[in-house]
Amino acid sequence: MAKEANLTESLKKLEEIVEWFESQGEVDVEKGIEKVKEGVKLIKASRERLKKVENEFEEVKKELEEGTEAE
Repeated sequence: MAKEANLTESLKKLEEIVEWFESQGEVDVEKGIEKVKEGVKLIKASRERLKKVENEFEEVKKELEEGTEAE
């Protein structure tokens, strides 16, 4: 994905996919596979974004600890 994943948007889209599956009496296999592929892309992008957020959090935490030690 060219654009960085927005976790809130990704979760909404994943919920929509789940709702789509739940609302189907009989699942169209072709559409179902498309939805699964879309879900996999969203999950992968979300995992990558979560790693970046975790790293950012650790950097901020480290800066805070270093700032506290300097005092």
